[in-house]
Amino acid sequence: MSGADQDCLPVDLVLDPAARALYLAVVAKGGWVKSAEVQPADAPALARLLELGLVRGLPGGAFYSAVSPRAFLGRAAGALRDRAVGLLRRADELPAVLDELAHAYDASPRRVDRTGTVETVQHRDSIRHRIAQLVADTESEILTAQPGGDRPPDHLAWAMAQDVPFLRAGGAMRTLYQPVARTDPATSSYAAAVTPYGARIRLLDEDFQRMLIFDRTVAVIPASADMGSAAFITDPTAVELLVELFERDWRRAERVAWGSEHAVPDGDAVADRIARLLASGLSRRAIATRLGLSERTVAAHIARLREKYEAETLFQLGWLMRGVG
Repeated sequence: MSGADQDCLPVDLVLDPAARALYLAVVAKGGWVKSAEVQPADAPALARLLELGLVRGLPGGAFYSAVSPRAFLGRAAGALRDRAVGLLRRADELPAVLDELAHAYDASPRRVDRTGTVETVQHRDSIRHRIAQLVADTESEILTAQPGGDRPPDHLAWAMAQDVPFLRAGGAMRTLYQPVARTDPATSSYAAAVTPYGARIRLLDEDFQRMLIFDRTVAVIPASADMGSAAFITDPTAVELLVELFERDWRRAERVAWGSEHAVPDGDAVADRIARLLASGLSRRAIATRLGLSERTVAAHIARLREKYEAETLFQLGWLMRGVG
C-alpha cells in the first residue's frame, strides 16, 4: 500500500447506521448497484462508503461496486499503525521541542519575597495564580484543609476548573471542611460535583490549620489573618509536619455521602453548634470567627435562641443553656 493511499484514508473509521444499511443493500443485490438506483436520501451514506473505500465507482460512473471489508480492514489497519508510529515519534520529539520553553518557565521570576525555603506571596490574584501553577505541576496528590463557613461561588467555580482535570488524570485529592460548610449550598454543590471523580471530602467539628499540600513537597498556609498573603513552604521537615497534622485530623473526621439526602443536616445544625459555643462562654464575635460566619448571621441565630429560652440578656441565655446542658 502506497503512502498516498494511506493519506486518503479518513481518520474517523466509524461506519454510521445509514452507511452500514446501504452497504448491506448493495451486497444483497449482488455486490453492485446502478447509479440511477441510488436514492437522493442515500447520497450521504454513499459518500461515506466511498470515503472509507468500502464502495468504489466503476469507470463511467454508471455503477458502484462493493469492496470486501477484509481488504479494507487490511489497508485501514496498516494506515492506523503507520499513524500510530508517527504519533509516537512526535511524542518522543516533543520534549526537545518544548525544552527551551520549559527552561524559560523554570527561570521566570515568581514575584515573591524569598526567605530561605519559605516564599511569601502577596495579593489574592497572585496567590491564586501560584496555586494554579502548583496544581498544574502536581502529579499525584493534593491535600486541603479549609476551616470556616461559606465560600464565594466564584472561588469554588475556579477550584472546579482546576480540580476536575487533575482528578480525571488519576490524581488523588482529600479535603477537610468544618460541619458548617455542609449548610452552604455552593460548598455542598462543589463537594457533590467532585466526589464522583474520586475526591474525598470529610468534616471535622474542631479547629484546624488551613493548608494546601501538593505532592507532599510544597505546602501553602496563610501568612496573614485577612488571607491577603500566603506562605509557600518547601522545607521537607516543615511540609512533613503539616502532612502529619492533616493525617491526624483526617482520621478523626466524619465521612459524608455528598450529594445524597444524608449530606444535608436539619436546619437547626448551625444553631445547635452556636448554642454549644455560647454555653461554653464564647462571645458572638468569637463564635462567628470559629464557625466562619458573619456576626450578623450569628446574631440572628442568637436572637432565635433568646426567644426560645425566654432570655432577656446574653448572659442569662448562656446561664439557661448551661442548665439545659
